[in-house]
Amino acid sequence: MKQATLIGALLAASLSLLSHSAQAKHYQLGASLLTQQHPFYIELANAMKAEAQREDVTLNISIANQDLNKQLSDVEDFITKKVDAIIISPVDSRGVQAAIIKAEKAGIPVISVDVAAEGVPVITHVATDNYAGGVAAGRLMGKLLNGKGNVAIIDYPALQSVVARVEGFRKGLADTPAIKIVAVQPGITRAEALTTAQNILQGHPNLDGLFGFGDDAALAAVIAAKSARNDRIKIIGFDGMPEARKAVDNEPTFVAVIQQYPDQMGSKAVAATVDYLNGKTVPKTIAVAPGIYQKH
Repeated sequence: MKQATLIGALLAASLSLLSHSAQAKHYQLGASLLTQQHPFYIELANAMKAEAQREDVTLNISIANQDLNKQLSDVEDFITKKVDAIIISPVDSRGVQAAIIKAEKAGIPVISVDVAAEGVPVITHVATDNYAGGVAAGRLMGKLLNGKGNVAIIDYPALQSVVARVEGFRKGLADTPAIKIVAVQPGITRAEALTTAQNILQGHPNLDGLFGFGDDAALAAVIAAKSARNDRIKIIGFDGMPEARKAVDNEPTFVAVIQQYPDQMGSKAVAATVDYLNGKTVPKTIAVAPGIYQKH
């Protein structure tokens, strides 16, 4: 009887160990990030690495450097390596469709972070509530301009996240119909945004306000406003990295920045990926609420 009990106990222990080892599979994750030249994405990547360590998973990060072909190649590489899941921050919201479809056909789930992919389903999308941030920027602009004036937008129309910001900004401005949007022009990098801002201010020397889709666009607009000697313009940015917050404190024309929290986004993206791989239900979107940073 004792021998039977001992055998039963050993069998139960073995089954427990087998079950534990099945649950404790070491996952390999691939992450393709839009850039590593921007402080936002450096913070995002660092948070992803820290969360991967906490979750005891291997995280391989590839940087697309805003090159769609490089990103497509990186995703192909992850598929070849048979990673367990791919986290992607698209260079182009539409351009990544084929890569995501190919990954899913290979049985590899895809999670998007910061920038959404258009026209293809993903397991979950982790991002700032960009639309809400845009609405907040528009309402703040309306308040700061006392409900009247002309404003412009520096845009990045290839990114769905920026499309949402601009739509939100328009919605927020709708509360003050006497404010007119007189120019919407793209300016992706800081150098491009500087040229865009200079062109806008040349065409509208008495511009009252400008919304930059990101920190680089807003910081470029501050420089352009100085060159144009327009010291009364109100510039609002989006992202809220340290350089931009410092500029809000020190530059008269840079009145506010909608602040994102890339550390939260990075950690939530990895945690949601591991949850999904472990069979847990994850929501279709995981929104991180933005803040507003104004002069102190």
